[in-house]
Amino acid sequence: MKKAPGNSKYVKKLNRMAVINLIKNHEPISRQQLAEITGLTPPAISGIIRELLEAGIVKEVGLDKSTGGRRPIKLSFNPDAGYVFGVEVTRFETFVGTCDLKNNPTDFRTIKIDMSEPKKGLKKLAAVVKEIMNEEQYKEKPFLGVGVAFPGLLYAFEGKVKRSINLGTSWDFFPVKQVLEKEIDMPVFIENNSKASALAERWFGGATECRDLVYVNLGEGISAGVIINDRILQGAQGHAGEIGHMSIQKDGPLCNCGNRGCLESVCGIPAIMRKVKNEISIIPDNDPLKKLWAEKGEISIEDIISSSRIKNSYSHNLLKQVAEYIGKAIANVINFYNPECVFIGGKMAPAAKYFIDIIKTAVNTHAFPEIARSTDIQISSLQEKAGVMGACALVLRDLFKPDSDILEDVQQALNYEEA
Repeated sequence: MKKAPGNSKYVKKLNRMAVINLIKNHEPISRQQLAEITGLTPPAISGIIRELLEAGIVKEVGLDKSTGGRRPIKLSFNPDAGYVFGVEVTRFETFVGTCDLKNNPTDFRTIKIDMSEPKKGLKKLAAVVKEIMNEEQYKEKPFLGVGVAFPGLLYAFEGKVKRSINLGTSWDFFPVKQVLEKEIDMPVFIENNSKASALAERWFGGATECRDLVYVNLGEGISAGVIINDRILQGAQGHAGEIGHMSIQKDGPLCNCGNRGCLESVCGIPAIMRKVKNEISIIPDNDPLKKLWAEKGEISIEDIISSSRIKNSYSHNLLKQVAEYIGKAIANVINFYNPECVFIGGKMAPAAKYFIDIIKTAVNTHAFPEIARSTDIQISSLQEKAGVMGACALVLRDLFKPDSDILEDVQQALNYEEA
């Protein structure tokens, strides 16, 4: 059993979430039934229900049958009661958004925040979150939690970063959950960005009927979120899915992880940008990318993607090679996990759309034929919103747990109170 952090505020939040879950899963239900199921005292249940009624999260919906005294009041969950907040962190941009309790996305924004220094970056992020939560459109309903999709290796349950190659060593072992909860006074849930995106694809995207899927995140880094039998695959230490560090080039470019020739060191956005900048002087003057560089004096990844649509251009040939490498990596993933569906998302997804036939050809060439033929490969419809929507889903998943997980949380809280 997981050990509860040693403070009464945490225990109160844990009990509150458990009661919300039980009401949602067993509505209509009475206070007495909640006390019997959870083991919490009737006064404790009454106090929690009073808070939830005031917040509008639950509502009274009539009277139950009498068992010898006054007829108990039945309680029901109110799905229109509030919102959850989602955040996806990257090096220079942070994506934020909200969802209501029916899982409907309501708002998405891009915020420029330099995340090279965790304390400064998270303080700015917390200020943005609080500012949005206090906007007029959100004042009438409460926020129930914040989910964070984070790039790197995590201790997800503890809410700590183990290592984030793309953000830098300042993030090593940094307690993201603890710092943000202190800043915004609200439960915070943290998960790797690709795993969160896979959850978003399962809940909101093209995988609503798919219990076995892989989400391949192509961006500054490259990684995968894997869902098997409707559960996110974590691995022994929670680090499953780091396909960006699959070796694809012997003696290739040096990767941030310390190895050479990793997929990410060849096909990640920083790697692509470095290659273009190193070769811009030798690109013919009539090439569309060279013309953009001459006009603007700089090149963005969006410029490279848009000019790649022109066949035989520099960008087209560059991203065609990237697509072949990505296809080989996906072939390995398919051989490993035998998913029903593979979704390609992240900031490079528009480029993957242009080269999807090349990706599929590489998959069919390198994957086990019977497995490849049974796997549907497509571009994610969630585009750049996947991480934020997955972060929102993290909160909803924890708020609305199965009964077995709810009762374990309650027992965890009771054990702490007795200690």
